[in-house]
Amino acid sequence: MASKISLKASLFTAAFVHTNLYKDSVALMRVAQRLLAMPDVVNATLQMGNPANKEILQDAGLLTESIKNAGPSDIMVVVQAKTQAACDDAVAESLSDLAGKSSAYQDSPHANQAVAARTVGMGLAQLATANIAQISVPGIYAAAEALKAVKNGLNVFMFSDNVSLAQEIALKQEAKRRNVLVMGPDCGTAIIGGVPLGFANNVRRGAIGIVAASGTGLQEVSTQIHRMGGGISHAIGTGGRDVYADVGGATMLQGIVLLAADASTQVIAIVSKPPSPEVADKVMAALLASGKPAVVVFLGSDLTSPAKHIQIAKTLVDGAAAAVQAAGIKPIASRVYAMPRKPVFSKTQQYLRALYSGGTYASEAQILWSQSGLQVWSNVPLNKAMALPNPLKESKGHTALDLGDDDFTVGRPHPMIDQNARIDRLLKEASDPTVRVILLDVVIGWGAHADPASELANAIVQAKKIAAQGKRHLAIIGFVCGTELDPQVLAKQEAILQTAGMVLASNSANAAWLAAQWVK
Repeated sequence: MASKISLKASLFTAAFVHTNLYKDSVALMRVAQRLLAMPDVVNATLQMGNPANKEILQDAGLLTESIKNAGPSDIMVVVQAKTQAACDDAVAESLSDLAGKSSAYQDSPHANQAVAARTVGMGLAQLATANIAQISVPGIYAAAEALKAVKNGLNVFMFSDNVSLAQEIALKQEAKRRNVLVMGPDCGTAIIGGVPLGFANNVRRGAIGIVAASGTGLQEVSTQIHRMGGGISHAIGTGGRDVYADVGGATMLQGIVLLAADASTQVIAIVSKPPSPEVADKVMAALLASGKPAVVVFLGSDLTSPAKHIQIAKTLVDGAAAAVQAAGIKPIASRVYAMPRKPVFSKTQQYLRALYSGGTYASEAQILWSQSGLQVWSNVPLNKAMALPNPLKESKGHTALDLGDDDFTVGRPHPMIDQNARIDRLLKEASDPTVRVILLDVVIGWGAHADPASELANAIVQAKKIAAQGKRHLAIIGFVCGTELDPQVLAKQEAILQTAGMVLASNSANAAWLAAQWVK
C-alpha cells in the first residue's frame, strides 16, 4: 500500500492503494458513505483500479501519482477533508472497513471454518441448488464471469455496468440457448420469488409479474401495485439496452415466456422507455401468445393495443392501477395528501428544477411537461436538442436532472445511497431567483440510504431560508417511492418531509403534474 497526503484547494487529501483486495461497487459505496458521514470529510471515493475507474478519477482531478499505477485487483481510495485530523481519521476508518475489522463474521468463533467462494465453481460446490448468480465485478471482468455462470446453467443478475453491447448480445444469445436469463448488464432491480436483488422494495407477493428495462420504473410500479392492494409474483429486470434493436429485447421476451408459464402470475406488466419499433412488435406478439392479461408502459410511445386483453398505460402509476384491476382487485385509493393553494411567487420566479435520483422519473417528467407545453432541458433529454450544455454546473430554464447519471456519480456513490451531491444542487437552485419550484424523488427500500428523509429535511429547511432571504417563496414538491414494509417505512419518511415543508404527491406522475401547474 502506497499513500500520499497533501493540501489541495484548501482541503487535505489522502490518496492510497489497498493492494490485492476486491470489493464490489455496492460494498465500496457503503464504505464511502460511512466516510462522508464523518465530521469535516467532504469527499470520499473508493474504486477498483481498472482503466475505466481510473478514467473517472482522472476526469474528476483525483488520479494522483500515488494511485495511478493501481492494478485491477487493487482498491483506489481518495479522501478529502477540511482538516488534517479529519483526513487521518477517515483514512484509518477506511482501512478498518476494508480490512473487515468490524465484521460480525470475522469476530465469530466460526470465522475460520469456511472459505468464502471466489469463483462461480466454488459457489456451486458450496450451494449446489443455487439457480441465480449475482455479478457485481468491474465491467472488464463482468461478461466473462456471467458467461461462466450461464454455462453452469445459472440465471444471472448482472449489477455490473461498463459491459460492451457486443458482449451483452453474445451473453443473451448463449443464455437463450441454455434456457436461462441474463438480467442486465447494469440491472439495478429485480424481485424473484419474493427475494430482492439490487435496489428493490419490500412488496407483498401476488399475481402480477413485471418485466422492466428500467430500475426505478420497476420500483415505482411494484410499490404502487403494493399500495393499491396488489402483489408481485416476480419482477424481472432486463437492463436498459435490452430493448435496443441490436439486443432485440432478448431478456424481455424470455421474461414474458417465463411469466406466461408461471402459475402464480395472472397478469404481466411491461415497463420501459420507448423500445425500438421491431422490439415493440416482438413484445406485443409475445404478450398476445401468452394469453394472459397484460399492461404495457412504454413511456413516451404512441403505441396502440393490438388486443382487448392488452392495455396501454401512459404513466407508471396508471400502469400499476391497470395491472391491479386486471388482476381482479379493486385498487385501494391513494392516501389523500394535504395540498396547499398555489403559493404567491415573485415576478422573477418562472422555472422548475427537478433533481431526480432515478432516470426513469426524469424521462416521465419530460413527457408530462412537454404535454403541458413546457420546454425542458436535461442531462438525459428525450429531445436531443434540449441537452444541457453543462449539467454539472448549471441548469437552464425548466430542467429535469438525473443525478444518478454517470456525469454526476464520478467519484461519488449513487444518490440513492449518498445524497450530498443532490443536497448541494438543491441549495444552489434555491439561491437562483428565477426558480419557482424544485421537485425531488425519495427512493427507499433495500440498498437505499437508511434514512434519506431526515437528511433531505435539513436541506429543504435551509433551501427555503435561502429563498426567504431573497423575499421569495420556494415550493418544494416531492414523492416517496416505497412501502410501509420497507426498512425506512413509507409513512415515517413522508412525515419527516412534510414537516420540513415538502408538498407531497402520491406518485411520480402526480408530482410532475403538480409542478407543471405551479409554473404555468
